[in-house]
Amino acid sequence: MASDPPADHHPEPAGDPPGDLGGDRPLVLVLLGPTASGKTELAIGLARSLDLAVLNVDSRQLYRGMDVGTAKPTAAQQAQARHELLDLRDPDQPINLQEFRALAAPLIAAEHRRTQAAAGGPMALLAGGSGLYLKALTQGLQPPAVPPQPELRAQLVALGQPVCHQLLQQADPIAAARIAAADAVRTQRALEVLYATGRPLSAQQGATPPAWRVVELGLDPPDLQARIQTRTRGLFAAGLVAETEQLIGRYGAALPLLDTIGYREARQLLAGELDEAEAIRITGQRTRQFAKRQRTWFRRQHRPIWLEAGRPETRLQQALQEIERVLG
Repeated sequence: MASDPPADHHPEPAGDPPGDLGGDRPLVLVLLGPTASGKTELAIGLARSLDLAVLNVDSRQLYRGMDVGTAKPTAAQQAQARHELLDLRDPDQPINLQEFRALAAPLIAAEHRRTQAAAGGPMALLAGGSGLYLKALTQGLQPPAVPPQPELRAQLVALGQPVCHQLLQQADPIAAARIAAADAVRTQRALEVLYATGRPLSAQQGATPPAWRVVELGLDPPDLQARIQTRTRGLFAAGLVAETEQLIGRYGAALPLLDTIGYREARQLLAGELDEAEAIRITGQRTRQFAKRQRTWFRRQHRPIWLEAGRPETRLQQALQEIERVLG
């Protein structure tokens, strides 16, 4: 299913292309695209062909127990290629952007060391659809260094998301305009930064590009809406409702991540507020809306080489050819 929507609710003016393609600096390959575009399969193909690990950049796949609803690579898929940055924490222990960068950077460096002697030189592979997380890694976006504030978060949860977003609108209208009204995770984080520092989040974001060459490959198939519908039905058939019930049983129904796409509808189904057909319909609708936001983000914030639609093996060959062309 979709990455956590909040990661793509921070549109900013498009800047220069991430990194550059010259010199002998380590290379970071980025596979990006909207949800259900085929990133997982292609990432595994690239990892196997280039002897790389797949470094996950999907903000919901960072959490344990959120497997079906996030379309996390299955055990069989993970057996085909090494995956990192999956299942880092329980879902009641949020990972903010700064923490994600701190976790990802050593893994990228480790891949560069491991592949130092490879034909193409040191290389690492990032794959995912969480635009803000990708930008943090590839363009050096630096969020404020404010640790989580558990007591404050508990108070914000008690206030409820509508009140919290209204507070954010009053205190930091720029951040509020970038964060969806239903996005509890990012709303809480913006308020957390504001209350901890006395300055709006929107005024504290800088960027220092990393010392890598970055090559971005993009997927945006023309049949995306049909793929989303198939994916949505598949998730419900694969046990999304049972997974949601387990998460509620362990963390409670107020867990913020249960407001994200698919989980909210499954929770409403369990509460008797929706039947399965309606839950599937709404999940599909929200996913299509999210994919539209992702497409906008990637076209404004990134400059990928867009791969042509076609059979998976055709896309893999095209991706490898583009990588070979860049490497010269």
